[in-house]
Amino acid sequence: MKILSCNSNQPLAEAISAYLNQPLTKAEVKRFSDMEVFVEIQENVRGEDAFVVQSTSYPANDHLMELLVAIDALKRGSARRITAVVPYFGYARQDRKSGPRTPISAKLVANMITTAGADRVLTLDLHAAQIQGFFDIPTDNLFAAPVFVENILKKYKPIDLCVVSPDVGGVLRARSIAKRLNTDLAIIDKRRESVGQSEVMNIIGNVKNRHCLMVDDIIDSGGTLCNAAIALIEKGATTVDAYVTHGVLSGGAVAKVASSPINTLITTDSIVATEAFRVAKNVKHISIAPLLGEAIKRIHEERSVSSLFD
Repeated sequence: MKILSCNSNQPLAEAISAYLNQPLTKAEVKRFSDMEVFVEIQENVRGEDAFVVQSTSYPANDHLMELLVAIDALKRGSARRITAVVPYFGYARQDRKSGPRTPISAKLVANMITTAGADRVLTLDLHAAQIQGFFDIPTDNLFAAPVFVENILKKYKPIDLCVVSPDVGGVLRARSIAKRLNTDLAIIDKRRESVGQSEVMNIIGNVKNRHCLMVDDIIDSGGTLCNAAIALIEKGATTVDAYVTHGVLSGGAVAKVASSPINTLITTDSIVATEAFRVAKNVKHISIAPLLGEAIKRIHEERSVSSLFD
């Protein structure tokens, strides 16, 4: 087995390497003076089962190109099998045509990874489950739910909790965590009653005097979760925490969360922490490395990955 790390999330790759007790493959991933990407693998990979760890987070295009070039380098180095380990799959929100003459960029990126030479893909909490079907190679989509549930049970008594989906599209994700915790589920339904009126948040379910845990796959600008937290507090929630798989947190999102009613925002380390993230008091990481490491181990040993979530 060979584990190759590109530049998007070196700490996560090192944590996966430590979990598997397998050193990272020696390689150089650099830029030429004109910012072209160059990858040189500095040890033999012929006949090896290779795993490339690279989230396509900001800057998405640079990190995507690193992934593609690294896969090509492994293929030309005669690796037996190449698995693209993409904890955060960028472009996932462009999974359908949003209007006339618009692209389905998630499908394009899937095609690029396949064409580069990947034999399979390992990813985490895709924005839409159907993106698995965009790949013409085997794709394992892991879920952060077991990691979140373990953390929640250390902090709370399930009897006081209510799991909240901040929008209708995330109900399945929130329901899976509510089921594991054996707690109630609430849903926030956002709608505009008429053109020109501000958005109204209707809360489906009882949140009064409950510790509310919002569950989502991505937090980007933070507007949806912060507004949802305000609505929950207004409806009588005792506290509001948020568990989000991918902390994109672009622009002033960290400051927005810090000034919101969200008590604690917990994300996985699928995207490397920014300086603003590291100094924020109410934003925390929990590691997804053991889950990814175990999945990599099972793929290498040709064992079931889905049984991780039984």
